[in-house]
Amino acid sequence: MKTDLFISAGNCLGEGPVWDHKRNELLWVDIECQLLCFCNTDTGDITVLEMDSMIGAAVPVDEQSKYLVALQSGIKLFDRATGKYQTLADPESHLPMNRYNDGKCDPAGRFWIGSMSVDLKMGAGSLYCIGPDNQALKKKSNITISNGIAWSSDHSLMYYIDTPTQKIRIFNYDINTGDITHANAEILIPKSYGAPDGMTIDENGNLWVALWGGFAVGCWDSKSGKLLRKIEIPVPNITSCVFGGKNLDKLFITTARSGLSEIELEKYPSSGDVFIADVGVKGIKTSFFNC
Repeated sequence: MKTDLFISAGNCLGEGPVWDHKRNELLWVDIECQLLCFCNTDTGDITVLEMDSMIGAAVPVDEQSKYLVALQSGIKLFDRATGKYQTLADPESHLPMNRYNDGKCDPAGRFWIGSMSVDLKMGAGSLYCIGPDNQALKKKSNITISNGIAWSSDHSLMYYIDTPTQKIRIFNYDINTGDITHANAEILIPKSYGAPDGMTIDENGNLWVALWGGFAVGCWDSKSGKLLRKIEIPVPNITSCVFGGKNLDKLFITTARSGLSEIELEKYPSSGDVFIADVGVKGIKTSFFNC
């Protein structure tokens, strides 16, 4: 299985790739360098926009040039055409040492976003859900590094990663209300594989997990918890992945330079770049924010 370099991005902390099927465009963020990045796969054009603070995630909305962005300064609507912001919510304005880290829209168009302490304080983060009323509802607390989120194709389950736990937690999910209840099920990621980071799901319900420090993306059976295969990447810190392309059959993979020494960066010069792999399976369409 071949993994190719897609973009020599050189991101400090590349994260949160999203496939915009309406524009045939990949978007992702560089959290630490405060960048929102786009690549139009029809034209090859790359656009990099600097945000006003660290950006944990971005998702399209159903307007031509607007995106929901999770910035350390608040969760805002960002107009790509004008560069203007509109704050929708700021549930952690009282926690200046926290930032947002990884977020995604559920099948109903709600935005789920997690937080973490910039100094990695244990249990300092939370998981929020923002609906059309722009109210940020706290769904989980005592989170350390909020990361990957995915939903089953029948909308009955939500999968969620708090990285230091080394687990994918599986919740019962109600698409009508956005409520989650713990189903007492989980998938354990052995530490020898790396730390579980961002995550996506394919059309067969298998979970693709970026492995920080693991040089790979792993694919787990969401029902049995069995590791089905690993996609090797030539850099250590793999941050997230998403299915994209016109047929949703390409896996785009983000990586980071952050956390590596100068010697390691010399050894792995593609750290921080975006990779692409043909893994022989399709993903599902990105859900946009329904504001």
